[in-house]
Amino acid sequence: MRTLTAVGHRGDPYRVRENTLPSIRSAFARGADAVEVDVRLTRDGVPVLLHDATLRRLWGHDVRLDAVTAPQLAELAGGGVPTLRAALAAAGAGRLMIDLPGASPEAVRTVVDLVRACGARDRTYYCAGPGTMLAVRAADPGAEIALTWTTLSPPRRVLVDAVRPRWLNYRFGLVSRELTDALHRDGLLVSAWTADTRRTMRGLVAAGVDAITTNRVDALTAVRAGHGLSAPAPGGGTAGPSATAR
Repeated sequence: MRTLTAVGHRGDPYRVRENTLPSIRSAFARGADAVEVDVRLTRDGVPVLLHDATLRRLWGHDVRLDAVTAPQLAELAGGGVPTLRAALAAAGAGRLMIDLPGASPEAVRTVVDLVRACGARDRTYYCAGPGTMLAVRAADPGAEIALTWTTLSPPRRVLVDAVRPRWLNYRFGLVSRELTDALHRDGLLVSAWTADTRRTMRGLVAAGVDAITTNRVDALTAVRAGHGLSAPAPGGGTAGPSATAR
C-alpha cells in the first residue's frame, strides 16, 4: 500500500508556538509521522530550535541568537527556546527532520555529533540546500538527507552522487506528476513543503509525492485517510522506489 509521510512544520504552529516542545508534542498527538524543526547554535555552541537569526519575531528581543549564550537565551525567552537535545527527548520514538538554516560546516558537525551522542540517528534526518547537505554527508556518511531544491532544473548528477539524498525536498508549487515520476525512476523519494490547504494537499497526493510538510497536520492526516493512504511504518520506513540513499 502506498504511504504518505505527514511532517509537522516546526511542530503544530497554528495552535502552539513554533519550534517549541509543546508544539512538537502537539504535532505528534495530531498524527504527524515526523516534525521539521529549525536548528541554530547559540554563541557558546549549543544547538537550539529557532528559525530566525534573531529573537525578535517570536520572543520580542531584537538580538541575534549567535550573540547570546544558552543561559542568556533561557533568560530572554523564559526557557521557551528548547535545546535540540530536549527536542530529541520530547519526540520520543517520533522522527525529527532537522533544517539547518545558514549553518556553517562547524555548526553542522556540532549538530550531527549531538544527534549521534543522543542515540537518535535512526529517527533523525536533515534538510537544507546543497552546501549544507554536503557538510552533513561529510559529518555522517550514513545520514538520511532530504536535499531542498528550489528550481525545476534538476540537480546535477555530480551533486546527487556527492550528497546521496534519500529525498528531494521541493516547494509545493514546483511539484508535478512528471517530476515525481522522473525522480522515482531515479530511485529518489519526493517531499513537498509547505502545504496548508486541503486542495493543495490533494494535488500533491495526485502528483505522487511521498511526504508533505504542513502547518495543519490534522488536515493532512484527514486527506491521507480520504485517499486510502497509510502512514509509514514505525522507524521511518516509507513505501516508494527506494528505501536507501542511492
